[in-house]
Amino acid sequence: MNILVVGGGGREHAIIRALAKSPKVDKIYAAPGNGGISRLAQCFDCKATDIEGVVALAKELKPDYVFVAPDDPLVMGMVDRLNEAGFKTFGPKANAAILEGSKVFSKALMKKYGIPTAGYETFTDAEKAIEYIKEQNSYPAVIKCDGLALGKGVIIAKDFDEAKDAVNSMLLDHKFGKSGNEIVVEEFLTGPEVTVLAFTDGKTVKPMVSSMDHKRAYDNDQGLNTGGMGTIAPNPLYTAEYQAECMEKIFLPTIKAMEKEGRPFKGCLYFGLMLTPKGAKVIEYNCRFGDPETQVVLPLLETDLVDIMEAIWEEKLDSLDIKWSGKSCACVVMASGGYPEKYETGKEITGIDPEGQTEADAFVYHAGTKLADGKYLTAGGRVLGVTAVGDNLKEALDKAYGAVGKISFDKAHFRKDIGQRALKG
Repeated sequence: MNILVVGGGGREHAIIRALAKSPKVDKIYAAPGNGGISRLAQCFDCKATDIEGVVALAKELKPDYVFVAPDDPLVMGMVDRLNEAGFKTFGPKANAAILEGSKVFSKALMKKYGIPTAGYETFTDAEKAIEYIKEQNSYPAVIKCDGLALGKGVIIAKDFDEAKDAVNSMLLDHKFGKSGNEIVVEEFLTGPEVTVLAFTDGKTVKPMVSSMDHKRAYDNDQGLNTGGMGTIAPNPLYTAEYQAECMEKIFLPTIKAMEKEGRPFKGCLYFGLMLTPKGAKVIEYNCRFGDPETQVVLPLLETDLVDIMEAIWEEKLDSLDIKWSGKSCACVVMASGGYPEKYETGKEITGIDPEGQTEADAFVYHAGTKLADGKYLTAGGRVLGVTAVGDNLKEALDKAYGAVGKISFDKAHFRKDIGQRALKG
């Protein structure tokens, strides 16, 4: 079987590594891929958002499946176009990817079907939004762009002035372009966050191992929000009781709601949850594998990912028993100095062997790298996801940090406290 994977980050490297383990897979292609991915897949210089380019590439390569990994092409309808062209795919169609593509849509769906989430209102008028915030007089206040904004379209305002500035930056200054033409103002929830990715064929939902992300740039959750500086799985705070509660009140109701709306969701659905004093609530949905959550979840998967992909396409997920290793996994992101703001690229990376293995049970997912003259160079903000599996979380973290210590590039930055919150319980 030949598979084309769309995307070029750490998530895609993790997906390709999992696919490459399958005895069913003969060849993997990537568009655009990256330096590390090029060791496992033939890479093509085609942007992940270039729908017509990807369709043309698929017609040329004739893959058995096209795995569309990032959010933008899913929301833009890449799966629809590939299906029209006769290709089997992994990922939701545009009318289902709207769960991530529009916060206004997802909040309205949750309200309609009684899925627990934060209280909210939506606005297109800045004055009305500011008036509502003044009336609520509850801080912090959460202000979100309706559309995709590279993970940066959410502002948590600690007082009225910050909230007003956030509203104006979105609706009047158009800081986030069309994504901010409509906004959501919602109540601030408290409690630990948990991410649960789930496989679904539109009818059946099978949750994966839970994970804990670390969004802030610096130790002790200081600094700006990033795409994610590290992850651990499973998340020890997500108990069996929460698993049962979420399946009954969130996971199944979401899949059933989408089916009722004529928007069956097939692929990987990301549930961003908060465990509040009043139970688990949805903070956000994503229409795809998370990054860097995928990097710690897929190494724990024992079932062939190709078998899962086929079961989803054929809508036979209910007949597949998905198995997990029961071990722990940790990923430490090594980023360019200055990320998530200004940073330099083109720095040589040393300490990784060509296959990406650094030591037993530790491996490196490439996020922002390129391969030039046999050398890996930095080519993005998040550069590497140094990942390890262990019998327990401490062992996984020790192995991951041990591997980080062997890798270097100029101005490399990483958090030194990934997983510590989970270890303390």
